Amino acid sequence: MDEFDLLADPPPPGALDRAAVLIPIYDDADGNTRLILTKRPDTMPTHAGHIAYPGGRPDPGVDGPVGTAMREAHEEVGIQPGEVEVLGFLPPIDTVQFRLLVVPVVGRLARPPLLVPSPREVVRVYQPSLAELADEERWHSEDWNGHKVWFYDLDGDSLWGATAMMTRRLLGLDSY
Repeated sequence: MDEFDLLADPPPPGALDRAAVLIPIYDDADGNTRLILTKRPDTMPTHAGHIAYPGGRPDPGVDGPVGTAMREAHEEVGIQPGEVEVLGFLPPIDTVQFRLLVVPVVGRLARPPLLVPSPREVVRVYQPSLAELADEERWHSEDWNGHKVWFYDLDGDSLWGATAMMTRRLLGLDSY
């Protein structure tokens, strides 16, 4: 799966607080295209225990969503920014509960990365294939106050919420 429906530019600054995530994509030794996701510790102040892409809020002086996503991916799992080719962006996601606008930066790694998870920010790393994630039979949704929320069982943990929405959009399972 080499073609994604991506935006060429990030969204302009807006009224909501901003964050950015990196959706790291790479091909494994068998030619399977994979994503890198992390599980956040239960001790985190926000999104505790959630499965997420590496990311966070910008630091002063960081150059927009790409700089933020690269810095966070390096801090959280050791991905070197120079090894990421930015392919584009998915539309930002409003994480309603936290009033945070998350900009998904999609990047391709030239080879499988040597991941070094930060014990402070990551308790587990997942590397599912796009083919597995694209199987609609493995997804289910629930209605939460008029909003469709998607869920995917990922090795006994639940991928859901904003990260599930980003994943489905990347795979073309949901339009935007």
